[in-house]
Amino acid sequence: MIGRENTMFIAFGIEGLGIWALYMLGQNPVWFVVLSGMVFFAWGEIYSLFPLDLHDTFGSKFATTNAVCFITAKGTAALLVPVANYMQQTSGSWDRVFLIAARRQHRGFPARAVCSQAMAQDRVAASQVA
Repeated sequence: MIGRENTMFIAFGIEGLGIWALYMLGQNPVWFVVLSGMVFFAWGEIYSLFPLDLHDTFGSKFATTNAVCFITAKGTAALLVPVANYMQQTSGSWDRVFLIAARRQHRGFPARAVCSQAMAQDRVAASQVA
């Protein structure tokens, strides 16, 4: 088993590559369908693995609080859609929107790997003490 953290690391990487590939190849209808599916597939881990990882990290005592913060963050991010539309309308292209999204996805990519490994080691150490 590769674990939740490594699975999320892979999924975030696939998502970032998918967004970049959509920017490069998205004008072709076949590539658009294939790459959109790849990006949406990677988005699924946010709703399946991330809440479980939060529970593992912070325990069940704060599960509801963490879930509320997580859903609020997703809703707040949805408010950026008008900003993306404005960027597309002013430039006449989606290029900037896709490049910013791909860059944001990969900016945290190395940090996620380091933090995930550290959290996994902490959990192992805590389980050995208990």
